[in-house]
Amino acid sequence: MRGGRLTVAQQHALDELWPHYGIEQHETVLEFDDYFDQQADVVVEIGFGNGKSTWQMAQLEPEKNFIGVEVHEPGVGQLLMALDEHHIENVRVANEDAVVFLKQRIVPGSLAGIRIYFADPWPKKRHHKRRIIQPDFVGLLASCIRQGGMLHLATDWQPYADHMLEVMADSKDFRNLSATGDYCERPDWRPHTKYEQRGENLGHEVRDMLFERS
Repeated sequence: MRGGRLTVAQQHALDELWPHYGIEQHETVLEFDDYFDQQADVVVEIGFGNGKSTWQMAQLEPEKNFIGVEVHEPGVGQLLMALDEHHIENVRVANEDAVVFLKQRIVPGSLAGIRIYFADPWPKKRHHKRRIIQPDFVGLLASCIRQGGMLHLATDWQPYADHMLEVMADSKDFRNLSATGDYCERPDWRPHTKYEQRGENLGHEVRDMLFERS
């Protein structure tokens, strides 16, 4: 897990709100009914940053349950505060590495979808191996998503978008929903994030990619 400087409010949220919204690290698989009041499709968002997109998606899609996974504690604290402020009950939060979480906690084929927005593009060539979208990771995502479920990727870094398309094209587990075989329009469920705005301010074009689990 990554540390970072916590504000007093973020630390308070971790102390007081984590018992309600948090998913403790463990090696046993999750029983979704133990965490959510409603029985509903579960969508995981990986690397939610400050959590703004997470709680906004949960508001827009109250018929779904969401799990946000993030290693950065200040971001976790920020999301906990937002969930409490907006009285959102269809979100739970994991503060750990996404690979470990998916391997240990998620029953194969149990997710309706996974969303990964504006992950670190690692632009330098020597760092490309650190990019989260890699063949092995895509295989792990496929094992967690049920048939017909959705993988949604978004980035404002064109070389990373090219990389994602190349990796996904080699996967036999997903079908690109783009009519042109590359990008889709931003779906209504993805909020406009600060990372997106920052990219647009720099002249970057945001790319959304939607893949159906085959």
